[in-house]
Amino acid sequence: MPEQSNDYRVVVFGAGGVGKSSLVLRFVRGTFRESYIPTVEDTYRQVISCDKSICTLQITDTTGSHQFPAMQRLSISRGHAFVLVYSIASRQSLEELRPIYEVICSLKGDTEAVPIMLVGNKCDETTREVQTAEGEAQAKAWRCAFMETSAKMDYNVRELFQELLNLEKRRNVSLHVEGKKSRAEGGKKERMKGKCVVM
Repeated sequence: MPEQSNDYRVVVFGAGGVGKSSLVLRFVRGTFRESYIPTVEDTYRQVISCDKSICTLQITDTTGSHQFPAMQRLSISRGHAFVLVYSIASRQSLEELRPIYEVICSLKGDTEAVPIMLVGNKCDETTREVQTAEGEAQAKAWRCAFMETSAKMDYNVRELFQELLNLEKRRNVSLHVEGKKSRAEGGKKERMKGKCVVM
């Protein structure tokens, strides 16, 4: 991450209708909309306090369409961390992440140094096509973290971004999750010192 940059850029990818916008809006605004409105590209900002300075968590919600490969590559080249979202009710949506992951690898090189989270959204759905173990296995194959979420039920949404920032090895970035202890925090307030806090 460039030293001068006060922006920490998180890019959210996934097929249309998997709930990318719902996850981002639930996290940033605490809202959820039932209707599906296709996204071309939206950017949301959250101010966070980071290593005793102020920086901006910039979340780019990308299109679920494959019509804009140039925009996709630009988002990846600028991004510091990536969220790859599929719906647990659609195996096809998991398959559609493969070419995006491959582009991230080709543009970023060593993905071990890049925080990537594979996310199985809509875990409140009753019809499941992708089992949790399959998602975990795919994440292991891609050497990235894994989590299941539900934007609708507000399940693991804030924890998702907490965990993603905890994966950042080059900088101590973290969200302070109010009222909930994430596994990453381990329940110790001392570990929050010098980390990033959403304001």
